[in-house]
Amino acid sequence: MSDIIRNFSARQIYLIIFIIVGSLLGYAAYSMKILGLEPCTLCITQQFFYCLIGLSAFIAFIHGPSPTVGRIYSSLLSIFSIAGIWISGRQVWLQGLPEDEVPLCGPPLEYIIDVFPFADVISALFMGDGNCAEIPWAFLGLSMAGWSLIWFVVIFLLSITSFFKSRASS
Repeated sequence: MSDIIRNFSARQIYLIIFIIVGSLLGYAAYSMKILGLEPCTLCITQQFFYCLIGLSAFIAFIHGPSPTVGRIYSSLLSIFSIAGIWISGRQVWLQGLPEDEVPLCGPPLEYIIDVFPFADVISALFMGDGNCAEIPWAFLGLSMAGWSLIWFVVIFLLSITSFFKSRASS
């Protein structure tokens, strides 16, 4: 696999990242609309970081930046994917807790946004609650959060690869 990626330019890697993120967000929409799964606060936060990654990768692909600007795009993609790794890793950790250690379930996000101060909304989005520990969907033994963690790691590795590809171009 690494030999295949080695042949791609940084710009092509941006396109690959954009396609991956588009597919993941498309499946998230499918799982909500067709499968009826309700996203928890950590799922919503992961989707937000996927959107940031997808938008950055799309702009980088369209822009076709110079090596210096390409490194900036790659750094942004790396930062967003690290944030996604942290969020999805936290959800995987919550899902792995024994039942008696799972935090209590909180109110719905809409209620938190309407009633609580902004700092509490941000805390809810980044820390999750007992709702985030539920596993309503699994594929090959991994929850959706587990798969999300894997995809954030893949995107991080691709962004690092694009960083060095941009650097080699200068």
